Amino acid sequence: MDQKSVIRLIPVFVFVVAVCLGWRAVSFSEFLPRFSGFGRRLSPIFTPEVRHWAGNISAWADAYQLDPNLVATVMQIESCGLPSAVSSAGAQGLFQVMPFHFSPEEDMREPDTNARRGLAYLALGLARAGGNVALALAGYNGGHGQIGRDRSLWPAETRRYVYWGTGIYADATGGLAVSTRLQEWLDAGGAGLCSRAARELGLRP
Repeated sequence: MDQKSVIRLIPVFVFVVAVCLGWRAVSFSEFLPRFSGFGRRLSPIFTPEVRHWAGNISAWADAYQLDPNLVATVMQIESCGLPSAVSSAGAQGLFQVMPFHFSPEEDMREPDTNARRGLAYLALGLARAGGNVALALAGYNGGHGQIGRDRSLWPAETRRYVYWGTGIYADATGGLAVSTRLQEWLDAGGAGLCSRAARELGLRP
């Protein structure tokens, strides 16, 4: 091939390379949301009690390939960072995990153990929901059986949970400094839970 032919082919080669790189970039960007918070930081919207766990949240998110802001959202509405939290139904710890998820020798309220069980369940729900956060949250609150059900059939508690969770998560990932949905949750009773967490964590007297 002579020099003139090579020169003519250069623009074609550059175009092909650009198309390939563009395709790879698009594919990679689609791949990223499925994994932890690759390149993401914890939003400042969460209450101080949840931000107290920021380092743990990042590590747990990496371990279960979740967005740390989703992990923080679940912790926010489940316990507001209170390790000793116990619900009337018996759910326990930072992520309010039911006892049947643990083996007999495990300490249900130990933060790493609680996160391991809770976030494995969340990650499985997110996979079953095809990455749909609202459905994953419904599955976390009401059991994975909710993921395939019509939303009108969800229990009222699950509908409220998804309302709080999707709104807080949207604000966290939207780059906002404050969350109006989180404030709604606090005003609806979450503030009392956060006060207990703050005392237990030594964040206030």
